[in-house]
Amino acid sequence: MKQILSDIRTYDGLLELAPTPGSEHPEISWGDYFFYYAPDGQVPRNRQPYATIVTKDYPGDAESRLDAADRWRLNIHVGAQAFAELLGSPPEEIDESEVDYSVTDTFLPHPLYGASGWVCIVNPGNETLERALAAVYSAHLADRRRVERRQGRGEDLPSE
Repeated sequence: MKQILSDIRTYDGLLELAPTPGSEHPEISWGDYFFYYAPDGQVPRNRQPYATIVTKDYPGDAESRLDAADRWRLNIHVGAQAFAELLGSPPEEIDESEVDYSVTDTFLPHPLYGASGWVCIVNPGNETLERALAAVYSAHLADRRRVERRQGRGEDLPSE
């Protein structure tokens, strides 16, 4: 996780939300990380993060078994095309009843948001780390493009 956080923290315009005990954020989110393109430093109110790191099970999302010791999950909004490239099938063709969401170091559809182009990796490691870092950076650039499009700015961005 340290390597992923270190890499993400170099992105221009990054806003990292990392709720801590006693903060105004819901207790369930304490210890997790939420990543946005927000160069103004304000948490966006009109969109979701492009990536998250969760360290525990959430209500209705326990299939990754994150409450077990030393387990955490990287979640990335990659879109339908990258989803298909990483998982071998587009979101609509994945049979979620056949997915073991507890497998580690493997790209999986997100247990709740896979149909919306989200992938996840429980405990990224040697098999997935390089591709995961590339996917998070692409998600950051895509979020940046959305923000700048809404602001009417059309400057060129690095390609994914």
